[in-house]
Amino acid sequence: MILAVDIGNTHIVLGCMEGYRIIQMARITTNKQKTDFEYAVDIKNVFDFFNVDFFNIDGAVISSVVPPITNTFIRAINMVTGVKPLIVGKGIKTGINILLDDPGEAGADLVAAAAGAIKLYTPPLIIIDMGTATTMTVIDAKGSFLGGAISPGVALGLSALASGTSQLPNVSFDPPDKCIGTNTIDSMKSGIILGAASMIDGMIERFQDELGYKATVVATGGIAPSVVPLCRHKIIVNDDLLLYGLAAIYEKNHKK
Repeated sequence: MILAVDIGNTHIVLGCMEGYRIIQMARITTNKQKTDFEYAVDIKNVFDFFNVDFFNIDGAVISSVVPPITNTFIRAINMVTGVKPLIVGKGIKTGINILLDDPGEAGADLVAAAAGAIKLYTPPLIIIDMGTATTMTVIDAKGSFLGGAISPGVALGLSALASGTSQLPNVSFDPPDKCIGTNTIDSMKSGIILGAASMIDGMIERFQDELGYKATVVATGGIAPSVVPLCRHKIIVNDDLLLYGLAAIYEKNHKK
């Protein structure tokens, strides 16, 4: 069994996996102020809650977009399980041909999501990760990582709108009944939530125009279930895409 960890700006996802089977999965809050001991307690509490024996953990793999936490979490995992985690980054085998101007710029989360999507679906692919930011990654028909787009996430957009204005409130993620809002709250929901869905639809069309062919579209991330149903394109929602990608990367680097 391995421990797959995705450290995001808002949440940290922990997955106990046997091959490509997710045994248990939990989400904890990202906190840059926590010590390695505090995160070790969090990890042990998750294991205890699910009755997972941490002595059965043979390895661990981490993707992180929060560098200040990465080493802290490495030590925490080692304290609990005794294993040294594999870190997704430079020098790690991913099996993906990254065609960015600087391949080292590819975020660990984007690489993990791409690895998961390529494992589960047939390229070409457009991968949407909806978290603190909304990222869109394009994988061509040969399985190469071409690049993509990054925009503010839905929650970030709502927060910025409320904090940056004097009269606009914080609102929930549930969509309005119609696009033409007739009050402030519904107008904000239309602009942010339906606006995000429209942006995704528009970017899918632009990506496919540049590729010259259609692509399978896969979405993941905490906000995806709220926005994807409002999109007009067919989009597969897979909440566990990054965990599958981390398992694939771990396997590629630990082949016997």
